[in-house]
Amino acid sequence: VAVALDEDALLRSTARGQAVVGRRLRRLGRVPGIVYGGEKDAVNIDLDHKDLYLNLRNERFHASILTLALDGAKEQVLLRAVNMHPFKPQVQHIDFQRVSKDKKIHMNVPLHFINAEKSPGVKEQGGVVNHVLNALDIVCFPDHLPEFIEVNLENLAVGHSLHVRELSMPKGAELPLHKAENPVVATVVVPQLITEEEEAAQAAAAVAASE
Repeated sequence: VAVALDEDALLRSTARGQAVVGRRLRRLGRVPGIVYGGEKDAVNIDLDHKDLYLNLRNERFHASILTLALDGAKEQVLLRAVNMHPFKPQVQHIDFQRVSKDKKIHMNVPLHFINAEKSPGVKEQGGVVNHVLNALDIVCFPDHLPEFIEVNLENLAVGHSLHVRELSMPKGAELPLHKAENPVVATVVVPQLITEEEEAAQAAAAVAASE
C-alpha cells in the first residue's frame, strides 16, 4: 500500500483467489481484505501490512474517499471495517466498500473541538469540557464527504450542553436523525460533576439507541 494523503489515499492491492489462506498471507507481510458494493462482484484482495498499519493511524484514512488501485484499474472506496489481532499490533483483515458519485453514503465523521479555552465555562467558571460524542454519523454524496466536523465551544457555559442540531454542518451533509432526536455533543461541568454528567449522557444515549 503506497498512500499519499493529499486529496485521496492511493491503495495498491492485489486480487487473490479464495484458495489463498489468510494466515499464509499474514506470514508474508500481507493483509487479506475484500472490496464489495456497487454493481460489481466482491473481490478478495491483499495489501502490504506495514504501509497499511501506518496509514490506519491517520484519522483521515478512516473518513475519506480512498483510491484503490487493483490490477491496473482504480476504484473509489471507503474503509468499512478493520479487524485487529487481540493483542498484537497486527491487522488481520480489512473491508472496503465501493462508492458511486451519484449515490449517498453513510459515514461516521470525526469531530474536532475548537475554542474550549475561550468558553465562559472554562475561562471564567473553572469548568472542564466533557466530550460526549467524538464522531457523528452523516449522510452525503461522496464529493461532499468532510474530513471532520468542527465543533465550536466558544459560548458554552458550566451546566450547559451543545447538541447535534446546533452544529454547523458542512455543505451537502445531512443528519440521519429522528424528529425528536438531538444528542448531546459536549458539556462543560465542574470537575466533581463529570462522573454524574457522563453517566446521565450514557444513559440517554442508551435509551435513544433502544428506540
